[in-house]
Amino acid sequence: MASSSEAMTVNSIFYLLGATSLTPASARHITGLRICLHATFPAYLPTTTSPSCITMNESHPGLEKNNSSEFSIEKAADLVDVNVVAVEIQAVPEDVLEAAEHAQTMSAAEIEAIIHCIVDEYGDDPNFPPVVLDAANRYLTDEDLRNQPAEYQRVYDELKIEAAMMAINSPYAEVRAVVDNHDDPREPVGTFRAWFIGTIFVAAGALINQFFSIRYPGIGVGSNVAQILAVPVGKLMELLPTTEFDTFGFTWSLNPGPFNPKEHMLITIMANVGFITPYTTNIIWIQYLPIYFNQPWALNFGYQILVALSTNLIGYGLAGLTRRFLVYPAHAIWPQNLATIALNRAFHREKASVANGWRISRLRWFSYCFGAMFIYFWFPGFICQALSYFNWMTWISPTNVALAAITGGVSGLGLNPLPTFDYNMLYFDPLVTPFFTTFNFFLGTLFTLPMIVALWYSNTWNTGYLPVNSNLIFDNTGQLYSVGSVVGSDTLFNQTMYESYSPAYLSAANALVYGAFFALYTATLTHAFLYYRHEIIHGFRSILSRRKTSDLHNDVHVRLMESYKEVPEWQYFLVLVFAIIVGAIGVGVYPTQTSPAVVLYGVFLAIIFVVPLGIINATTNVQIGLNVLAETIGGLWFPGNATAMNYFKSYGFITTSHALNFAGDLKLAHYMHLPPRQTFWAQIYATILSSFVCTAILNFQMTKIPDVCMPDQANHFICPDVNTFFTASVLWGTLGPKRMFGRGGIYNGLLWCFLIGAFLPIPFYLLRKRVKVLEFVYLPVILCGGLVWAPYSMAFVWPAVPLGYIFNVFIKRRYLAWWSKYNYVTTTAFSAAIAICALVIFFAVDWKGSEIDWSGNNRPFEGCDAFECARLPLPDQGFFGPGPGEFQ
Repeated sequence: MASSSEAMTVNSIFYLLGATSLTPASARHITGLRICLHATFPAYLPTTTSPSCITMNESHPGLEKNNSSEFSIEKAADLVDVNVVAVEIQAVPEDVLEAAEHAQTMSAAEIEAIIHCIVDEYGDDPNFPPVVLDAANRYLTDEDLRNQPAEYQRVYDELKIEAAMMAINSPYAEVRAVVDNHDDPREPVGTFRAWFIGTIFVAAGALINQFFSIRYPGIGVGSNVAQILAVPVGKLMELLPTTEFDTFGFTWSLNPGPFNPKEHMLITIMANVGFITPYTTNIIWIQYLPIYFNQPWALNFGYQILVALSTNLIGYGLAGLTRRFLVYPAHAIWPQNLATIALNRAFHREKASVANGWRISRLRWFSYCFGAMFIYFWFPGFICQALSYFNWMTWISPTNVALAAITGGVSGLGLNPLPTFDYNMLYFDPLVTPFFTTFNFFLGTLFTLPMIVALWYSNTWNTGYLPVNSNLIFDNTGQLYSVGSVVGSDTLFNQTMYESYSPAYLSAANALVYGAFFALYTATLTHAFLYYRHEIIHGFRSILSRRKTSDLHNDVHVRLMESYKEVPEWQYFLVLVFAIIVGAIGVGVYPTQTSPAVVLYGVFLAIIFVVPLGIINATTNVQIGLNVLAETIGGLWFPGNATAMNYFKSYGFITTSHALNFAGDLKLAHYMHLPPRQTFWAQIYATILSSFVCTAILNFQMTKIPDVCMPDQANHFICPDVNTFFTASVLWGTLGPKRMFGRGGIYNGLLWCFLIGAFLPIPFYLLRKRVKVLEFVYLPVILCGGLVWAPYSMAFVWPAVPLGYIFNVFIKRRYLAWWSKYNYVTTTAFSAAIAICALVIFFAVDWKGSEIDWSGNNRPFEGCDAFECARLPLPDQGFFGPGPGEFQ
């Protein structure tokens, strides 16, 4: 709370008790109003009164102690039972008191308008407090309520506070917990210090992530590492001289003052975009290496940097154009950002506060959690890996195929009530992710598990001859599909070789995943139209409107950002056009055997999906990838051309993914009130710097590492992800999806999932008001739960459910103050400790080949759960399905 709201008037206290029309003068001379004071504040009791509860029958000058008509927030909270109101609207007392103060300045018309807004704009928002939504619906539609004056007044008073809170703060407790609703525009942001630290970290992070991306086991650093390390470096740079310099009219200093949270967040945003390695490096690897397509010209640095810059900057250009849909609206909360802000807040000027009796600061709590997790992670990470893969049921009979397939956590389906003791094993962060997302995701995994079992046991599509939960592609002997057996010397598909070899087969789980993907894509579009059409239409109208952004989006952070100059849409559009041109040059000038138009085709796919996927991501913390759709369309559009399919996939899938990541960063800057133009140039600069560093390292890897990507490479640079990418390239680009999903294809029936997905959201939408439980069903997330399989399992999903319930339901409801102060700090500390501990383990022991050979590390990886046993033996003829010459 800012200093302007650190005290509340007596009038505000009486307002909370129901006297909604008092003036400051009459507040001290009211009769018939009973106030209960706690014994801890006896000074405020009249000297002639001993009970802790008094009735205001006359003027009580004791309430004007020290000639002041103000009480501190802490004392005011004791004078009235603010907690009752706070619980009703899911807010902490401090926010309620600040809202009550503002509510007195609002007219009845303003309050009515916001109450209607709650119903109209937030009626289908799963993050909006349901008790407030129910109260608003009741107030507007329940005629019986108007016949109960006392109850009617109570509901109205609560909604009045909520309306005031929405006017001066966020309507979401999650956002209010970490995001400040005040701002100081004078605070320096784009300082020399921030740019210097950001440059060093972006270059270092890009170097590490690119260099170790081809090693197995791999290693990588996330932006949370940079966020932590930036603090000591920033504090160290406070020792530099404060001398000011003038360069081209710009005044700057090596030390502009104390290292502040806005500088810190700018560095973090630079790390967010700079630590991402270009997706196109995978294409270049399989083009260049002799074991793949053997095209030496792909070593050309100009070609590499053109396609790298293009795919990265296109995503940023799209992100800027989606701000009216994904950044400005209050309902776009981007849950993952809240953990990042919580860590930032822990390191900078925190005001002392008490949260359900806890006085410990956020920074100290972060230190405790970080230290505890850093020590603990040595056990599942190195000493006893059974804590990660606790597949204890398979230990009963390791060679039991059915037991391993159903309960196993390594390659099985993970039906295990206690599958792990490793926080890092969770598929997503349950403390950051809203619980409705966690539970819907789990439901999707739970519903699809018996479907996989049914496919496997019925031997549908010959899945009984294959492992149940593998993401690999197999031939008709159950072995890995040999892409070299269907490709000629020209790297193009050879029909004769294919017919003498085998069709491609998928495991039961992998086949279901493709079906879930197909249903998800169409369901996402239908869901977005049904539930978010008003928001999408509003976003398009705002593009053409001449009104101010703050007039179009009733959000306190939009109003606060009016203090800074915004980046106009045309600048983002120029970035988009520049990236398209650069990509077309890279693909067209060099001998890729690909039309430059593939860049536009991929971008068109991204434009169609980026807003619907972005709204879902900003609401649920689940990002839906377009990789399968891009592979399918690209394979059909460019049959037999793996490189063309890969570029379509890059410009469709990665462009969308980058756009959503960058949009999330723009929201992060929006929450922290960073000047948009400084954020714009910081992201552009970090993206360009990272692209050049990664491309330079890529060239070093290709030319200086001996036997790179070979299975026996001495330093384990065996390129596992590149091998997977190459297999997918041949199957989807060379072999083509038509042979798998087209007419006569083995998996042709899965195409019906597109139609099923398109219509599935409709009954849920139509029945959501009649069947209460359907209001909590979020179909795209349920379908995303069906994407976990191959190679993940329920063992990665189920543990998040109890954790999510404990923190985001039980603690949040009963101990909201504690949750608001410590929840996001806790999970950020765990994540940061795991990331840094993993780095230490890698360089301290893994790099040297050290390991502990004992049962705690070996037992989980023994038996069928580790070796992916099939349920059925091969037929006597040595293969299943149609044999050579029996298929086309």
